Amino acid sequence: MKLTFLGTRANVPHRTRRHRRHSALLISTGRKRVLVDCGLDWLGKVAALKPHAILVTHAHPDHAWGLKDGAPCSVFATKACHEGMADYPLRDRRILTPRKAKRVQGLTVTAFPVVHSLRAPAVGFRITLRGCALFYVPDVVAILEPEAALSGIDLYVGDGATMTRPLVRRRGNRLFGHTTVRAQLGWCRKAGVRRAVFTHCGSEIVDGDERKLGAKLRALGRERGVAARFAYDGLEMTLP
Repeated sequence: MKLTFLGTRANVPHRTRRHRRHSALLISTGRKRVLVDCGLDWLGKVAALKPHAILVTHAHPDHAWGLKDGAPCSVFATKACHEGMADYPLRDRRILTPRKAKRVQGLTVTAFPVVHSLRAPAVGFRITLRGCALFYVPDVVAILEPEAALSGIDLYVGDGATMTRPLVRRRGNRLFGHTTVRAQLGWCRKAGVRRAVFTHCGSEIVDGDERKLGAKLRALGRERGVAARFAYDGLEMTLP
């Protein structure tokens, strides 16, 4: 299972050479290509990626608006996410039922609800292939079923919006926003996950000194027994 981070920028105004486009992950398995998320930066460019399927975590601009002019293949998302994309000209919509595994181009995909947005319900995807598993959750305050989502995974791909200062707000008794990289590393430690990559990089990373922040991330990871790094546009990884 080959992973290519096509984009790693959150919905922030600035961009750099390393974080130029909105978060998008391409998973290649032999001849099959599955794209995960497709933000506004990808509008008009999706067909050139030649995906056989597209997964969408939620209907925010930096995750779904690249599909506003349609898609060249099946689009898999929860019912709530498809409702947020109701006016998109998607010819082949597929519904993902939360917590129910579904085969997508040879991959086994399970959507786990997460706390992130009040208006655009989000999920993280547990994706497995022949015993190898990753969990992809680029926007998150909390995973509602962390043990089921993270147990036995080989790689955690998480929310890089903020390092140690939560970007969490409350409306009534409901939370929304982004938790910290530090908190997510704690989740990994508790679940026994040994590798983590952070995408959807926010202003702190995009505008900051990534060399120093990368060292800080590695130190936070070592304290928790997790090998951690930031993703960048064009990063390629292979999971056994």
